[in-house]
Amino acid sequence: MAKKAKKHGGWQDWLSDRILRGLIGLALALPWETRVNMMGWFTSRVLAPLVGYRKRAMANLAYIYPDMPEGERLRIATAVADNAGRTMIENYDTQALLERTKDQQITGAGLEIIEEARRNGTPVMMVTAHFANFEIPRAALVNRGFQIGGLYRPLANPYFNAHYAENMKRLSGPVFEQGNKGTIGLIRHIAKGGFGVLLFDIYASGGISLPFMGKDAPTITSAAEIALRTKALLVPFFATRHADGIHFDVEIETPISASTPEEMTREMNRRLEARIAAHPEQWFWIHRRWSKSL
Repeated sequence: MAKKAKKHGGWQDWLSDRILRGLIGLALALPWETRVNMMGWFTSRVLAPLVGYRKRAMANLAYIYPDMPEGERLRIATAVADNAGRTMIENYDTQALLERTKDQQITGAGLEIIEEARRNGTPVMMVTAHFANFEIPRAALVNRGFQIGGLYRPLANPYFNAHYAENMKRLSGPVFEQGNKGTIGLIRHIAKGGFGVLLFDIYASGGISLPFMGKDAPTITSAAEIALRTKALLVPFFATRHADGIHFDVEIETPISASTPEEMTREMNRRLEARIAAHPEQWFWIHRRWSKSL
């Protein structure tokens, strides 16, 4: 007998939403560093083992690094979950996130380039990945007067998605829901000389197969396609979390040269790979990047 598909919006989603709201509400009542440390610990020690995040990270690490000792894979997987928990609670308090990044130093040769692009009305398609906290660079740029629109993927739980989406819109607009309508909206925004941002390191069943960390992975090329269509600069930017778990470095990289969507996306992958090689614990190994079976 075929397995019945799970219906979203039922009592289980409602209950999950209430539990998550309660945990988030409790965390937000605490001072910034206390809440960030608490959510890192809770996610790595309780949530990740319970819901399978640690198991998935271990499987992905074994797939990419088959010779890595299991103890090292466990260390990285635990740190990955810690970073994910910190990122979630950091991004949930938009006002505090903006306040924390008000004096954030930004480095990289790309900073001067995008500042000039803003002055000249040149379109810019910024790209980043699920590395460290991907909203930190965006918040730091918002504090410098940039307006950076983007797409977001709705969560399966409609109750949680309602306040999750609203929170995203408070950081910087416009924000478009993933899909044909949202993509068209983002393209129009960028084509008018605006800034947009996309995360490119997600599993995409309809994407093309490109190498990532030495293994082929279904990959979206939409960021490069949008950049070429709108004649926008394609600019990667990243944050790197400090060892204290609280502070960050932010770097705006040089634009990727215009060529083909495939080659531009390959270069995006290469730049992310360099970051992962330096700090493997800061990339979201909990994602199903290469295969739905991992």
